[in-house]
Amino acid sequence: MKKIGFLTFGHWTPSAQSATRSAADALLQSIDLAVAAEELGADGAYFRVHHFARQLSSPFPLLAAIGAKTRNIEIGTGVIDMRYENPLYMAEDAGAADLISGGRLQLGISRGSPEQVVDGWRYFGYQPAEGESEADMARHRTETLLEILKGEGFATPNPQPMFPNPPGLLRLEPYSAGLRERIWWGAGSNATAVWAAKLGMNLQSSTLKDDETGEPFHIQQAQQIRAYRAAWEEAGHQRTPRVSVSRSIFALMDDRDRAYFGSSRNDQDKVGFLDEKTRAVFGRSYAAEPEKLVEMLKQDEAIAEADTLLLTVPNQLGVDYNVHVIESIIKHVAPAMGWRD
Repeated sequence: MKKIGFLTFGHWTPSAQSATRSAADALLQSIDLAVAAEELGADGAYFRVHHFARQLSSPFPLLAAIGAKTRNIEIGTGVIDMRYENPLYMAEDAGAADLISGGRLQLGISRGSPEQVVDGWRYFGYQPAEGESEADMARHRTETLLEILKGEGFATPNPQPMFPNPPGLLRLEPYSAGLRERIWWGAGSNATAVWAAKLGMNLQSSTLKDDETGEPFHIQQAQQIRAYRAAWEEAGHQRTPRVSVSRSIFALMDDRDRAYFGSSRNDQDKVGFLDEKTRAVFGRSYAAEPEKLVEMLKQDEAIAEADTLLLTVPNQLGVDYNVHVIESIIKHVAPAMGWRD
C-alpha cells in the first residue's frame, strides 16, 4: 500500500444529530477536512458525486477550492457519473481545476449507480441514442472525454475570429498536460475493469461489486484487480497503472470510537441487488484496536493487490472527529501495512 487517502459522500441533513446540516456545511467542511488531511500527511482527498441527493453533486468548484488551499495532497472523485456529463464541458472544468491544483487532480468516473430518481440524467437533457443503453451512453462519453484530454486540435477555426488563433485546428482550453493519465474508472464488474485497462484508465474499485463467483468480497475484488492488470499488460501501455480500493476502517482508540463503531453490525459481507438483474456483494467494515486491525487488514486480498487505499469517512460526525479517524489509521495502522514502502 503506497498511498492512503479518504473518501467522503458529503452527506448532509438538517438534523440536530448531524454536524453537517446544509449543503454549505458539506462543501466547506470538505475543504477543511482536505486541508487537515494534508497536514496529517495523507495522500489523497476524494469525493463521491450523487445527483438529486443531500450529498456532494457538483465536484469541480469544490476540487478547485481545495486545490487553491492545499499544496501536496491528491484531489479526486470517486466517482462522477458519466450519464450526467457533457464530456467537452467536463474537459474544460477538469482542466481548470487541475491547473489550479498544480496537476494534482485524480478524476474518478464511471457509468454510475442507482440514483435518487428514475433516469435522472434525462432531466439534464440527455438520453441514450437509438439502440444504446445508459451504460453504453456513459462509456461513449468517457471515450469522447479521453480523446479530448489528449489535447489535440479538432475544431475548425473561424476565419475571422474575435481574437487571433494559433495555427491549425483548435482544442478546448484550458488544457492541462498529464490529466489524461490521471483518469480512473470505477468498475463494478471484471469486464468493465478490463475495458478500463484497454483504454488506459486507472482503476477504482469501491466497497461493492457485481457478485460474479459467490466468493467473499475481497477475494472477488482481488480477482478483478488481477484481471485489470493482465489486460493492461496485454494492451501494451508504457506506464504503470494505479489501483485504489475503498474501505470503512476504524481504529478503536477511545470511548467515542467504541461508542460509534465498537459493536458494528457491518463486520460481514452482504449480498443484495442493485437492480432487478444485478446481484452485488457489499464489502464488510473493519473496526478494532490497532494491532488487531492490522492483522485483519492483512487478510484482505484486495488491499494487498491495490496501491491506494481510500478510507470512507462518516462526514456527518464533523471535521474534528474525521480528522481523528484519519490520524488514527495513518499513525497506528498504515505503517504496519507497508504504507509508502
